[in-house]
Amino acid sequence: MTHLTYLEAAVVGLIQGVTELFPISSLGHNVLLPALVGGTWEADLNVARPESPYLAYIVGLHVATAIALLIYFWRDWVRIIKGFFASIGHVIRPEDGTSRWQLQSADQKLAWLIIVATIPVGLVGLKFEHEFRVLFGKPIRAAIFLIINGLILLAGELFRRKASLQADQEIAQERELVAVGGARPPGTAKHASGHQAERAAEYSLGVESDRRLAMQGYLSAFLIGAAQILALLAGISRDGVAMVAGMFRGLSREDAARFAFLLATPVILAAGVLKVPDLMGPLGNGIRGQVLVGSLLSGVGAYLSVRFLVKYFRTRTLTPFAIYCIVVGLGSVIYLGFVR
Repeated sequence: MTHLTYLEAAVVGLIQGVTELFPISSLGHNVLLPALVGGTWEADLNVARPESPYLAYIVGLHVATAIALLIYFWRDWVRIIKGFFASIGHVIRPEDGTSRWQLQSADQKLAWLIIVATIPVGLVGLKFEHEFRVLFGKPIRAAIFLIINGLILLAGELFRRKASLQADQEIAQERELVAVGGARPPGTAKHASGHQAERAAEYSLGVESDRRLAMQGYLSAFLIGAAQILALLAGISRDGVAMVAGMFRGLSREDAARFAFLLATPVILAAGVLKVPDLMGPLGNGIRGQVLVGSLLSGVGAYLSVRFLVKYFRTRTLTPFAIYCIVVGLGSVIYLGFVR
């Protein structure tokens, strides 16, 4: 791994940060890129090699991606974490002398929904993450799974449930009424600067979304979280399958995207933290400067991506990403299987 150049580290870091949040699979791209470029890139960046330092490197970049998410959603996470601690030990005692645990706010409920949704992918990832990535981290397999990812996204849009479509319409109608009334988003100062007003408006919309998310049941949260297990396959997007699962459970596209981004934060942070010790050991010898460069670019790419996607999914669909995955996947299969 001492042959990892700064150019390779920079390109991989930027791709990791951007594609981790776009529903097009970061691991799939980081497996395909070296094979498509060939030469020293293919030799240096081989994720399928047992005990691959490249695998430790790209998973270690998840820390930077997660930090970018925490920075963007920091006020939301403060609310959610406060809700979690407020919920612990909150027991009500009715007049009949019994006692039961009861959540009192949307933030408390959302905190526990995120925990429930994180359990399945956390358990499977801890047990089988290495085996999945080595077994399915072959370029041709990543290309095939990228095609499958595109088909999942396309199916998610073509066969959306009526409840999900209705949720989109209700949100649009509510915002149209607010716009007609000329109301400012709560928390927006009257003379706030453009950037401050924009961030306050974003936060207000996030609070509204969280209230809607808190109305879903624990089974829905578990199923949406379990869908992320598919992302252990190089080529399948964690956020993409979580969004499709959310829409299948009746969430609006906007709320499904937000829940996917919130779920991604603890998952990718945990994955990255688990790999950091590897990079601090022998696997990191000679590449720590490259790791720093890649991490900085990964964090910047992730922040800009989530800022764009939060707005994008309020009015637009997964279809362009589906087409991209299918085209790139098919092109990669043809090139790797028949041309090269």
